[in-house]
Amino acid sequence: MPDDLVIPSRRSARRRDRRGRGLRGPLLPPTLPGWRTRSEEFDDAVLGAVERLEKRWSRQLSAVEFGVEEVPPSDPSPWERDAVALGRYFPADPAAGLTDRVVLYRRPIQSRCEDATELHALVEEVVREQVAHLLGRDPDDL
Repeated sequence: MPDDLVIPSRRSARRRDRRGRGLRGPLLPPTLPGWRTRSEEFDDAVLGAVERLEKRWSRQLSAVEFGVEEVPPSDPSPWERDAVALGRYFPADPAAGLTDRVVLYRRPIQSRCEDATELHALVEEVVREQVAHLLGRDPDDL
């Protein structure tokens, strides 16, 4: 065997199968709650809040897009100078081909919550506020 011939698979196999114990498995099985990431749990909370609103307001919300972003952009709106935005409503722009959009910001919302119950309640409140703004109604009417 020539000296310049290196077998890469042999080296990587040694790292993955340390001391002959076999390949490592997942740290958490999929049946435990820790399997889901925080962003997946947040997305589920948003979907649940939107589904509850769509039961009553399906016709008005049929063309609305809901989205999640990590943090708000660095250029706040004039009315948001003193606080961090938790969500925003963006009106439709037919010239650009955009429909009405509601965006929730994951990190600011999660940083204000200590557990899943608070997270679901705050997500529900932010979605209601933004949809109320979209529909021109009071959030308590929704």
